Amino acid sequence: MPLLIRNATILTMNDTWDEVQGDLWTDGERIAGIGKAPADLRPDRTIDAEGALVLPGFIQTHIHLCQTLFRGSADDLPLLAWLRTRVWPLEAAHDDRTLAAAARLAAAELQASGTTSVLTMETVHGTDAVCEALVHTGMRAVIGKCLMDERGDAPERLHQPMREALDESLALHKRWHGAAGGRLRTALAPRFALSCTPALLEATAALSLSHQMLVHTHASEQREEIEAVRRMTGMDNVAYLASLGLATERLCAAHCVWVTEAEQALMAERSVRVLHCPGSNLKLGSGVAPVPELRARGVSVSLGADGAACNNTLDMFHEMRLAATLQAMRLGPGALTARDAVWMATREGARALGQSDRIGSLEAGKLADLIVVRSDLPHTRPAADPYSTLVYSSRPTDVRATVINGDVVYADGALTWADETQIGRDAESARQTLRTRTGL
Repeated sequence: MPLLIRNATILTMNDTWDEVQGDLWTDGERIAGIGKAPADLRPDRTIDAEGALVLPGFIQTHIHLCQTLFRGSADDLPLLAWLRTRVWPLEAAHDDRTLAAAARLAAAELQASGTTSVLTMETVHGTDAVCEALVHTGMRAVIGKCLMDERGDAPERLHQPMREALDESLALHKRWHGAAGGRLRTALAPRFALSCTPALLEATAALSLSHQMLVHTHASEQREEIEAVRRMTGMDNVAYLASLGLATERLCAAHCVWVTEAEQALMAERSVRVLHCPGSNLKLGSGVAPVPELRARGVSVSLGADGAACNNTLDMFHEMRLAATLQAMRLGPGALTARDAVWMATREGARALGQSDRIGSLEAGKLADLIVVRSDLPHTRPAADPYSTLVYSSRPTDVRATVINGDVVYADGALTWADETQIGRDAESARQTLRTRTGL
């Protein structure tokens, strides 16, 4: 349905960084024009955005929707202990009802804070329930079921033989890739090197090529993990993935905190995408990724909050600020600018998802995924530079409206597709179910 946004400061995030004072209007799911709206335009809905910034919706490229119910249940632990003692037992306890509740709760939080698209790794079972839930939220998502065939410290329910795991991934792809009017797509999601056999990783690389599917995994997050990979393979983490055929433009590697210079060069050469999660990396004590160095080599680096179990918030404003300020501490102010951070949250996110032709910037003909963010509040005034305002001053509560595929999914403090109170009740009930099953 046609939408008109009037009187806005529009940050297009196009190749020339055009900023427009005026209007944006849609024709169904796509942007019809930017500038001065035609006098004969008859929109079904009008948003007066005076005193606000309009920009592309944030694209988070590393999320675990299934972990949203674990918020506050896995704090103050290093990565491998965090997985073994909290996250894996809780994931193993999920069923379709609890997974759907987690996905709805995550979508509500994401949309209220300006995120319109996610790349999400779910758990081993039940991903259909997540997809079904997301259909009704209006969220745009690339979804992968977790692949874990290596028998290690995870609960038995999270071990799945290679052939069964890959067959289920392909069945998921057949059912959901392109569903919900193109909002949902699928990916292959091997958890990380330590939870997958070499045979599974090689087969994943082959399927990624034959089906042109993204591969979403974790890599080089913590030193303990890297040492374990070296003991197992004799190689560094990303080098090992490359040896199995995974290092391509379809590989989306989360974290990459401790990548060597040789690995950085390899990633640049093979067009590997890096998914930077500064909030999670800080909370788990992982370290600070070499983002400016990777970007200087031409590596695409986008942003994600990771899961609520290791960040406790899915807030992209938080991630943008951390991304910029951590590099200022590490390399000096300006090493990663506010403009860089907004670019990573929008354009680089679209690039990582392979959807730069559809989303990530506001241009006529692109899908209408956008947000309206107030910049006329005491904590944002004076808004001398809009990118600085977004990264260093803005908060999730400043989001006035979130639009996905031309549909307003959140406006003026309320979701348009569900009752937030009921989502919260369902989440609390689902969390109690998990607590009863695990004691956590």
